[in-house]
Amino acid sequence: MGYVTNSAILPVLIGKGGLIISDSLNHNSIVNGARGSGATIRVFLHNTPSHLEEVLREQIAEGQPRTHRPWKKIIVVVEGIYSMEGELCKLPEIIAVCKKYKAYTYLDEAHSIGAVGKTGRGVCELLGVDTADVDIMMGTFTKSFGSCGGYIAGSKELIQYLKYTCPAHLYATSISPPAAQQIISAIKVILGEDGSSRGAQKLARIRENSNFFRSELQKMGFEVLGDNDSPIMPIMLYNPAKIPAFSRECLKQNVAIVTVAFPATPLLLARARICISAAHTKEDLIKALEVISQVGDLVGIKYFPAEPKKQQEEDGRLKLD
Repeated sequence: MGYVTNSAILPVLIGKGGLIISDSLNHNSIVNGARGSGATIRVFLHNTPSHLEEVLREQIAEGQPRTHRPWKKIIVVVEGIYSMEGELCKLPEIIAVCKKYKAYTYLDEAHSIGAVGKTGRGVCELLGVDTADVDIMMGTFTKSFGSCGGYIAGSKELIQYLKYTCPAHLYATSISPPAAQQIISAIKVILGEDGSSRGAQKLARIRENSNFFRSELQKMGFEVLGDNDSPIMPIMLYNPAKIPAFSRECLKQNVAIVTVAFPATPLLLARARICISAAHTKEDLIKALEVISQVGDLVGIKYFPAEPKKQQEEDGRLKLD
């Protein structure tokens, strides 16, 4: 799975005398991998390239703790789409900073590969970044590909090195044939190599579904995090008592909703996390929106004023036209 990919690869890439600069909202697997590596860890403000540059300049000037020797290597770790925020990474700016200070970039594409970009190639395609500028690209086969396992993409030398040194590759059992075939078939569908346009249709549908669902939730008065085109949309609940209430009331009406609380998020920033798929039909989404709206009123989590009904109807008509 993707968790092991991150936590087993980072300690192989960098060790004592190295520096990992990590986004403050990176996934737990990255945090554990960084801790296990023995490298010095510094954190920059979530998705803020200007603060990343400050941290890099300060650390390069100071060097290693106590000895002040130069760092052996510096890796900046970011995610393509942040799993609990639904936000897209400011990749072009972050890569510009890394190039300026000669730091390596490590991009976790667990939630973006196969879901965003015109042909499903993730945030690099969506934001117009050349993949050659990203040193290490990591992703998981458990989300868009519906299988198990994770992958690392990089230069030939890097992959060769990882094959000889990464414990997850050396000591683990290899992926089972059905799971491997599922990944190959999914990639073929996404690339359109299966002889149909299913992949392109699915990618267009996931984008439409995501943007429709997000805009409708915002019109209802919910506080929704994340960016357009992102298939992950967290609805903020805040109050810990509202977490089970929201989840159970939705379940009573046959809508299962994933709620996220401490320790995955800070104690007072609980949220319901909705992941949209291309398989959701318009009817599914409208039914879910109706239930979420009712329960939102009942539990009291519509923190913003809703748009007037008349305007909503006009918007709906324009969309249908």
